[in-house]
Amino acid sequence: MKVNGTPTRPIWLDDDGFGVNIIDQTKLPHAYEVVRMETLADACHAIFDMLVRGAPLIGATAAYGMALALHADATDAGFEQAYKELYATRPTAVNLRWALDEMRKQILPLPVAERVKAAYALSAQICDDDVAQNSAIGDHGLKIIEEIWEKKGKTGVINILTHCNAGWLATVDWGTATAPIYKAFDAGIPVHVWVDETRPRNQGASLTAWELGNHGVPHTLIVDNAGGHLMQHGEVDLCIVGTDRTTASGDVCNKIGTYLKALAAHDNGVPFYVGLPSPTIDWTVDDGVKEIPIEQRDATEVTEMTGRLKDGSTATVTITPQSCKAANYAFDVTPAKYVTGLITERGVAHPSKDGLVQLFPEFA
Repeated sequence: MKVNGTPTRPIWLDDDGFGVNIIDQTKLPHAYEVVRMETLADACHAIFDMLVRGAPLIGATAAYGMALALHADATDAGFEQAYKELYATRPTAVNLRWALDEMRKQILPLPVAERVKAAYALSAQICDDDVAQNSAIGDHGLKIIEEIWEKKGKTGVINILTHCNAGWLATVDWGTATAPIYKAFDAGIPVHVWVDETRPRNQGASLTAWELGNHGVPHTLIVDNAGGHLMQHGEVDLCIVGTDRTTASGDVCNKIGTYLKALAAHDNGVPFYVGLPSPTIDWTVDDGVKEIPIEQRDATEVTEMTGRLKDGSTATVTITPQSCKAANYAFDVTPAKYVTGLITERGVAHPSKDGLVQLFPEFA
């Protein structure tokens, strides 16, 4: 996708073939800053402190983090220590484990002298594969939007509600939930996106709105609790969200608040779709509510807020009483029964074990 007209990814290998550049997403939308990672510690910091976020991008960053770690110590012990440290950064997004396991499977069997070069090559391949997968998700999701557009007689606007940021900033390009939106917009279908603010980190307000604006896609920011009201009044044609982990049975773990959107969509007959590349499917888990670990982050993300002042500077302020305690659950799980379909790179799957296996028979 583009930033100020320039094709850009949120992660890329620097020109020297060693350092890895990322967009610091904690600074958006008020500042656009690029951070260079050179060490394992840099990669762990980027993931844990959410300079990068979104399941596919976390996986890509972990892969490059392993390459940087092996640059310093390519022994078996060095690999295993790097694996341990990277794996501990974020517990919910399954792409992190998937990328590290791919590294273990393909890099560890190699002679120590060959590991660094191979790790960089595999990291680049993981990134390119993610781009291709998300583009395919966009193609399959486009068909859904086209069908709704046909039913509306090709009049008016297709109103799409999304939650959090499942855009190109959360992947390596295109995004998951946003890929169909970008494809539809580029095809000339009049789309409009309701953007949930996504408390407490406001990824909708700061990231989704920023990237949609850069692409010229019409959008309106709403508070998190407005979605149900809009659905009741016929202002939402479909919901598309992303996911950090989807179970083998079709349960969807995504940013906190997704479950409530799915309930509202179900009550109002609004289609609720989830966009996901196959590495986001956790084939080892069946019951998402019982089995997926839900990350709990620092309470200050709830009690404090950062914004731009009238003079153009930014500041962080406390929005609660000084003695107020806060809980910060980062994700929730939407049971498969509330999901209309899972949009993958191989097509749209019914949210069930049978539905997923039809598209991915190798996991039967």
